[in-house]
Amino acid sequence: MTSAVAKYLDTRGPGLHHITLRVDDIEGVLGRLRAHGVRLIDESPRPGAEGALVAFVHPSSAHGVLVELKQTPGRAASRSGGVLAPPTAALDASATVPRFNTPTRYQLGALELLSLSDGFFHLDGGAMFGVVPRTLWEKRLPPDRRNRIPLAMRPLIVRGERTLLIDAGCGDKMDAKSADIYGLERGYHLDHALDEAGLAASDIDLVLASHLHFDHVGGFTAKRDDAVVPRFPNARYLAHRQEWEDATHPHERNRASYWPENFVPLAHAGVLALVDDEAEIMPGVRLRRSGGHTRHHQMVMIESRGTTAVFAADMYPTCAHVPDPWVMAYDLYPMETLAFKRQFAREAIEREYLVFFEHEPSMAAGVIRERDGKRTVERVI
Repeated sequence: MTSAVAKYLDTRGPGLHHITLRVDDIEGVLGRLRAHGVRLIDESPRPGAEGALVAFVHPSSAHGVLVELKQTPGRAASRSGGVLAPPTAALDASATVPRFNTPTRYQLGALELLSLSDGFFHLDGGAMFGVVPRTLWEKRLPPDRRNRIPLAMRPLIVRGERTLLIDAGCGDKMDAKSADIYGLERGYHLDHALDEAGLAASDIDLVLASHLHFDHVGGFTAKRDDAVVPRFPNARYLAHRQEWEDATHPHERNRASYWPENFVPLAHAGVLALVDDEAEIMPGVRLRRSGGHTRHHQMVMIESRGTTAVFAADMYPTCAHVPDPWVMAYDLYPMETLAFKRQFAREAIEREYLVFFEHEPSMAAGVIRERDGKRTVERVI
């Protein structure tokens, strides 16, 4: 035998090799251990035996005993009742990445936040991490046979004086060829999430776009008979003025991400309003321009009673992107992304912002921490 346990026995003889603890939410457990200063061998879960996700705690933090955390396939839990989508065999290694569906609720001062789900899709891992070598990023998000990594689509509801929806996933208009290219998984989608949250499309007052890429605003419109119409019948739709200009006048570099059927019908229906940088959307909610990903990409700042949450959109698409140089190749202005992240990260860490990661498959939101120059995300929901 050549296994790690066999080598241990050959070297040291019979005895205890390690203790395995089964957990329902391995990402959440790791986050809590990091927050308490526990030394970890694995900062992130990795594929283990029998299709499980595993991570090891260093013996120095467990009285000299090696401790394995193990999340078996199909098991998951969240603080707010989220569930994992079942693994799909066709996704190969990426099927081992936890899939956290929602809704999950969070009270931010006087505002209620509901993180929703429009399912999952897949993009090329190399493109998602730019110049970062695969040997580093594949430990965080293992790719499938086509080198694609799983990504969530997580719109956010903000309920205050009005009911606001930020982004809406890719929606249901994608053709079969595109759905295959992007590995679309919408067995659970935005309509399900809204229903579980006790909401209907007609309850939405405002719909806000962080930017106008298909995976963020595809759900703004829907096919009804032979027409494409606004999906939320009572809502006013908001988009950044210059982002709208770029989306309606695309060039070779950005055309693949701007799909006119997702936003042009809004203007035709007379339900679209264009706003500028730092626009207040409703009390406690305002835009903050980050640029980088697109020329006028916007994050959304949500503030109430001295607490702040941030809908980061594609500035921090996943938790793995919190280091400053982990910048997507999809970003049209990567040096602008880098400059913004350098400045914003310090602010987010010092003020303990709750950051919503729109494309993170395994959680909805967390707080960015930094210790000894290394950044991690402490899961909150």
